[in-house]
Amino acid sequence: MNPLTAPWYRRKRRLYAGGRPNAGARFRNRWAVRQFALGPLSLGRGVVLEVRGRSSGRTCEVPLVVLRDGGERYLVSMLGDHAGWVLNVRADEGRAVLRDGRRRDTVRLVEVPPAERPALTRRYLDVAPGARPHIPVDRRAPLADFAAIAADYPVFRVTQPTPLDPARRAS
Repeated sequence: MNPLTAPWYRRKRRLYAGGRPNAGARFRNRWAVRQFALGPLSLGRGVVLEVRGRSSGRTCEVPLVVLRDGGERYLVSMLGDHAGWVLNVRADEGRAVLRDGRRRDTVRLVEVPPAERPALTRRYLDVAPGARPHIPVDRRAPLADFAAIAADYPVFRVTQPTPLDPARRAS
């Protein structure tokens, strides 16, 4: 059986029908924000992304899994190019805050070019099993399959802002 068509995956995809979380997904996300904010419960991978809303201007909190690869940290959008947090990050020129337990880092998120995304996306599916139902390629598929969808699933490199960087705004 193809894991992408398994009943469990179909049920998980319904949580984000149309790329937006339904009430169940919103509840789970609020729970994950609290869980990741405690630190040890995040298993070293979960973080809370705080980014300014592009319309409301209010701080939005999103639980995400960090991919660590080659000494770098990355955030991958399992819901694709039009996920709310992706649009907010782009609108705020990459400025964000990452919370991991009590640690709070002001960061700059730099979008990775599509040509560099396939290997990162495949590796992401290994560390973020909850994302597997949402990315339409099996995690064991060849890189060519990931290259075909790379433009639709953004990957952001987490960098530290320079002292003169506007991302160092007070949060």
